[in-house]
Amino acid sequence: MAGATGAAPAAVSPEAFLAMGRQVLAAQPFSILLGAVLEAFEPGRCTLALPMRRELQQQHGFAHGGVLSYLADNALTYAGGSALGRPVVTSELKINYLRPAVGERLLARAEAVHAGRSQAVCRCEVFVVLADGQERLCAVAQGTIAALPERPEGASA
Repeated sequence: MAGATGAAPAAVSPEAFLAMGRQVLAAQPFSILLGAVLEAFEPGRCTLALPMRRELQQQHGFAHGGVLSYLADNALTYAGGSALGRPVVTSELKINYLRPAVGERLLARAEAVHAGRSQAVCRCEVFVVLADGQERLCAVAQGTIAALPERPEGASA
């Protein structure tokens, strides 16, 4: 979520915070390509969803591991960036694939476990949602989210 804005000021409503998060997602060409949807967003937490389609599968019909990793990575940066209150990038990510993801859509739920001044440690669970609405855990991830250095006023991007 490079370039994501930080934590919501006390005066920002939950709806406005979610709308801000959706603007950030809409500015990510790769997220648009995949069809990701930010379903929930609050300081230190987020839920990112992705409808499953054939183009996201590997040769055995499961969601490709890279798709699960993308979801975890982006959800972790939303959680970490909103906890830090600054623009961020992922500096480390570890993921465990638990079972094949075969279903209607994927959900990644992430939360910040600890946030310091310049980095946050976050965890994420990735679920596959079946046709009957049942969720099955298919991956767990942990990541370190690093704040980008602040640019001096007048510095170019």
